[in-house]
Amino acid sequence: MYEITVSTTFSAAHAIVIRGEREPLHGHDWRVEAVLAGPELDEDSLLVDFHLVEGILSGIVKPFRNANLNDVPPFDKQNPSAEGVARHIADSLAARLGSALDGGGVRVASVRVTEAPGCSATYRPTTPGT
Repeated sequence: MYEITVSTTFSAAHAIVIRGEREPLHGHDWRVEAVLAGPELDEDSLLVDFHLVEGILSGIVKPFRNANLNDVPPFDKQNPSAEGVARHIADSLAARLGSALDGGGVRVASVRVTEAPGCSATYRPTTPGT
């Protein structure tokens, strides 16, 4: 099994609801680590081109940069927790990679979002049959 990790950062604010109480709006320097995994390399000895993943990941987080996540879809309708941000990025990455993930068994293995030093959330998409 091979894995590649692509990371990016963005600065954004959010105010999440915890037990029915909305916390004050505050900002973070968010770090995102996306891990793709697969059993085989392509004819170029690559799992997935880093540049392709970097570009797609950058496009996914672009609306979040220097924004209030509570105002940016999908978090204008759902709690912008680190867990939710990780899931949104993982699902969006899998959808946008499309054909690059088809064939060869490459998949988004996990997305980790760190909103503050020592505080991260990881989302691991389930695969069919698990």
